[in-house]
This record gives sequence, structure tokens and C-alpha cells, in this order.
Amino acid sequence: MVIDGKALAAEIRSKLKGDVETLRKNGIIPKLAVIMVGDNKASQVYVRNKSKACNELGIEFEEFLKDENISQEELIILIDELNNRNDIHGILLQSPIPDHLDIREAFNRIDYKKDVDGFNPINVGKLAIGEDGFVSCTPLGVIKMLEEYNIDIEGKNAVVIGRSNIVGKPVSQCLLNKNATVTVCHSKTRNIKDIVKQADIVVAALGKPKFVTEDMIKDGAVVIDVGINRGEDGKLVGDVDFENIESKASYITPVPGGVGPMTVAMLMNNVIKAAKQF
Repeated sequence: MVIDGKALAAEIRSKLKGDVETLRKNGIIPKLAVIMVGDNKASQVYVRNKSKACNELGIEFEEFLKDENISQEELIILIDELNNRNDIHGILLQSPIPDHLDIREAFNRIDYKKDVDGFNPINVGKLAIGEDGFVSCTPLGVIKMLEEYNIDIEGKNAVVIGRSNIVGKPVSQCLLNKNATVTVCHSKTRNIKDIVKQADIVVAALGKPKFVTEDMIKDGAVVIDVGINRGEDGKLVGDVDFENIESKASYITPVPGGVGPMTVAMLMNNVIKAAKQF
């Protein structure tokens, strides 16, 4: 079965809209601040999608577009200003940022109570020890997908391909917190094909087009494709060879229309959560 992330995200946004209306009735107007440094074209598309989602739900949106030559000190000053503004509930620093800037210091500086992207070490730590906090939007979207499709996680062998701080590590922690037995594969992993072949749940998040092939997947496995790559024809493709794996998998996500829309929906979820806790 193909998991329809687009339809599921629309359903979630519809419910969240009701939450925003309730907050507004109580005098709380949820607001997201997005910082974008430079003019990365992909980032501009992502920010536009976030702005559109905010408008749809009634969440206020303020954008801070900064020149790529901004200094680290100027970036930190801006983050501090947003941390101190009571009208802003969520702060998001759109990545990537120029190489001369230290993204880790910037993420660390964002108030963990406004860290709707889940990258502040306090929220990373809360996830690791199973406490409530903000979870990175893509991993949260993956878990929400599995739950909404009633896919059992407990006791299952889950293999995550990729160990990024944005997806690989947090999604493996989320799966572990749901009582899966988790293996993380990466560029130094030996016999990766044999390991993936054992998986009940595969999460591919390594950024290589069609890396996961049919012979790596066992019959009936659940395959979640987080990858977004440009194919040779310019079309979007995932990290999974969807066409050849679809008939073998019990559930599979497409690209586009799978994890992507869920990421934006979970960002909206986190902004509303932040507003409720304010």
C-alpha cells in the first residue's frame, strides 16, 4: 500500500486549524519566525511552503531574510531578539546557511521552548531520555505516519539508513522510544544489504537517488523514503527505487507526496504546541 502523506498531512492540518481557533479565542495568536540566510533556491521553496501552511491555519508568520555575508555575531543577536519577543512562539533557522557561519552555535542559541525544529541540545536530550520536548519535524512526521496507518512498531526490526542530526539520529531515537529494535546504517557500514534485508521497517534518509533497491528489501517490509533528490531528468526521486519495491513492500511512501508534506504539518504542530505552553 502506498502511504498518502499529502492526504494525511491535510487531515492533520485540518485538526490543527481548530486548535489555532481555540488559542485565538483565548487571546493567544501563534506566531512562527523564520530566519533565512542567503538565497538558496531550495530553501526559498521550503520557506514558501511553511508560510503557506501558516496562512492556511491562521498562524502568524514573520520572515527574516539576511544577506549571506551576515556575521555570526549578527545572527546570534537576531536570535536573541526573537527569543525575547513575547509575540513569537516558534523560531526556525532554515538550513543550509553559508559555510562561514556556525549552525550548531545558532541552533544552541534558540530558546529550547521556541525550538520548533527540535535541534537545540536540550530537546535532543529530552528525546534521548524519553521526556516531552520538541522533536525534529521529519522524524516526527515519519512516526505519525506509522501510527496513523496502524503500523505496529513495537518489537519490530527497524533499520535507519543515514545518521544525520536532522533525520537519521532523531528518527532512530523515536523508533527506539516506540520499542523497536533499531539498527543505524551509514557510509562506513559493512554488508549494508544484508542488514537492510532483515528489516521489518526501513527508513531511508541518506540523500542518494534510488540507493535502496528491490534485492535489499524483504517481502512485506514497511519502507519510508525520506530522500529528496533530483533525477537525471530533473524530476524528484527518493532514496528508494519505488517502482521496483512497491509491489514487494506492505507499505511504502512515494516521493514526492510522502514524508515531505508531513514535515510541514509537524512544524505547524510544534508551533501550536509552543503557543499552548507559552
